[in-house]
Amino acid sequence: MAVSLKALRGPVYRIINPVVGWFIRNRIHPNAITTVGFVATLAAGLLFHMDHVRTAGFFILLGGLLDIFDGQVARKSDLASKFGSFYDSTLDRLSEIVVYLGLLSLYNRYGAELADLWMVYVIALAMGGSLMVSYTRAKAEALGLDCSVGFMQRAERVVLLGGGSLFFGLMWSGLVLKVIIIVVALGTVLTALQRMIWVYRHATGVPLDEAPRPDPAKTSEEEKSL
Repeated sequence: MAVSLKALRGPVYRIINPVVGWFIRNRIHPNAITTVGFVATLAAGLLFHMDHVRTAGFFILLGGLLDIFDGQVARKSDLASKFGSFYDSTLDRLSEIVVYLGLLSLYNRYGAELADLWMVYVIALAMGGSLMVSYTRAKAEALGLDCSVGFMQRAERVVLLGGGSLFFGLMWSGLVLKVIIIVVALGTVLTALQRMIWVYRHATGVPLDEAPRPDPAKTSEEEKSL
């Protein structure tokens, strides 16, 4: 799925360019867009808690869309900054935690029709896996490695949880939503492991004060393009 979403990045950017231009002309700061996106995902977590699954899915997708807008506005208006990057990344992690807490509440209500103890553990695994996917990349980047491998990145999680909740809600006793959460849980854990292996292959034996080894695949591609 990661490949397909990356392939759609160009067309999506072209579609949203008029809105990005409107934000820039009206001097809307990218940090303000980030904040509104965070509020949208807060609403999603609350709506999951209230069993309004479809509406929660809409707000997850809205938050994800605003996350695209803030980055584009920051780059095109020359307002990108280290704090902006830190602020955006931090609120992204908080957003995911809130969404998963809302899902925990949905499945952990005593006497409720959807109460499922085993799903609580699956959601906890999905939350932990999601945070580890982000942490492994951040730690790798701090070491000078561009570790963006893996198929269950943030965009995929937003599309799966947001789109699945919006279009399917609690159809078939919530079966579709359960399957999506299981897929996210397993996918995030595998992606975190994939990134750990990637870093192992590129950084083993490299002292902290030395540059990491180049990616052979990327090097060969660059040589072909020269």
